[in-house]
Amino acid sequence: MKLLVTNDDGIESFFLHELVRALVATPHQIFVAAPRREQSWIGAAKSRHRPVHAVEEDRGLGCRTWVIDGTPSDCVNIAIAHLMPERPDAVISGINIGLNASLGFILASGTIGGAWEGAVHGLPAAALSQDLTFEVFEQLKQHGASPDPELLVTLRHSAERAATVVPKLLEATNPRSFIVHNLNFPYPCRTDTVIERTIPARVIIPGLFGPAADDGTHRFVFKLGDDISGAAPRTDRATLNSGLISHTVLDYTKLGT
Repeated sequence: MKLLVTNDDGIESFFLHELVRALVATPHQIFVAAPRREQSWIGAAKSRHRPVHAVEEDRGLGCRTWVIDGTPSDCVNIAIAHLMPERPDAVISGINIGLNASLGFILASGTIGGAWEGAVHGLPAAALSQDLTFEVFEQLKQHGASPDPELLVTLRHSAERAATVVPKLLEATNPRSFIVHNLNFPYPCRTDTVIERTIPARVIIPGLFGPAADDGTHRFVFKLGDDISGAAPRTDRATLNSGLISHTVLDYTKLGT
């Protein structure tokens, strides 16, 4: 398969690099088109009101790589239409720094937005995310820290698991089906960690911005929200909490049914 890989944490992300290295070791042909800067929580937004610059750069990933100063959706759209030598067979987005589980996170996720852009191009698509403790997430996001040895082991296991499982899921997904496979890897993760089919948790997430500062600005405050899901069927959040890999099939043809 010809696989186009993007993400929302940007081209510098260790999580993207580990995924690409695992995929490059497979028989598949890998291409990368990633944002120049972080684009988290941007959903499926596109840069309608400004020009978007794209350039091919050697980032040492072992495959052709383009860096684009836009959103994940911009990256996928521009790469398919103008950059890749041939149309890809599928799109993979991730690995995201942090989970993308529950309705509130799924609909806001730039990682899932990048995969969704593949789906609306008629391609099978997958979004991949790595669950983390709040402390590790803060270190990576707020302080620009590199993964410590323990996290790096988990990340490599998640990437190896993804490289084994995800292409098979994509091959089994019909084109033009408007399906995104959403996989969330637990922390820690092993190469033999079980995958469980799930549904999105129903999580209420109010108050994502703090009160106004002296200059009148409001700043984003991260929250996991309040899970009001029932005990069954198993949700993505519940599966992650039990140490398993969550696989949710987001079938957008069922919206409104």
